[in-house]
Order: sequence, then structure tokens, then C-alpha cells
Amino acid sequence: MALVIDWPVIDCLDIDRMSAFWTEALGFDHVWTGPSGGYLLAAKDGSCRLVLMPGAQTKTLKNRLHLDLRPDDQQVEVERLERLGARKVDIGQGEVSWIVMTDPEGNEFCVGRALTKDEKSHLA
Repeated sequence: MALVIDWPVIDCLDIDRMSAFWTEALGFDHVWTGPSGGYLLAAKDGSCRLVLMPGAQTKTLKNRLHLDLRPDDQQVEVERLERLGARKVDIGQGEVSWIVMTDPEGNEFCVGRALTKDEKSHLA
């Protein structure tokens, strides 16, 4: 039996606000609303998906799972994400090459540095 990760799921208090943030942040489209009220967001080419589910609990602890995002230009993307409602946070990461941020509901995610050409070639 083979398994693949289909999509990450984020529980949301304000699903419309979170959908607005993540669709704009990732350039995704809201492609479907499920029977339980969850939103399926997808990349325009269908290569990646994210689900937002309605939830009733406020986030109180650090995420046990988070998204790592890889931009072409870290500083430009961090500034753009801040304009969308994200904020930089210190979770004790120290001096690292990535920037830890939170979405509008406090879920952590990281914005990495751009890959070098050599690093990109190893991923191809």
C-alpha cells in the first residue's frame, strides 16, 4: 500500500478571513466548500492543495506541524505577507536563515531563504 500526503488542514475560527489570507498569500483559488463547511484551496495548476476547516477553539500552543514556504525573494515575500495580516514571531529559533511568521489566527509558518541554483538542481 502506498500513501501520499494529500493536503494539510488548518482549523480556523474565522474561515472566511483565513481563506482570504491563504488564497492571497499562496496565489491559490477557493475551489470547493465541503459539506462540513471546510474550504478546499488549490494552486491554479492543481499541484498543491490546502484545506481550511471551521473550528471552535482558539490556538493556544505552538503548532506541532507547520508550513515551510520557499520564496524567490524572502524579504519581498515577508513584507507582502505582513501586509496581508501575517506577523513575524520569535519562538526561540535563534539565528537562522528562515523567518517564523504567524497567519491571522496565530498559526506558525516559516518563510525560507531563496534556494541557490545548485540547491535547486538537487531538487529537480
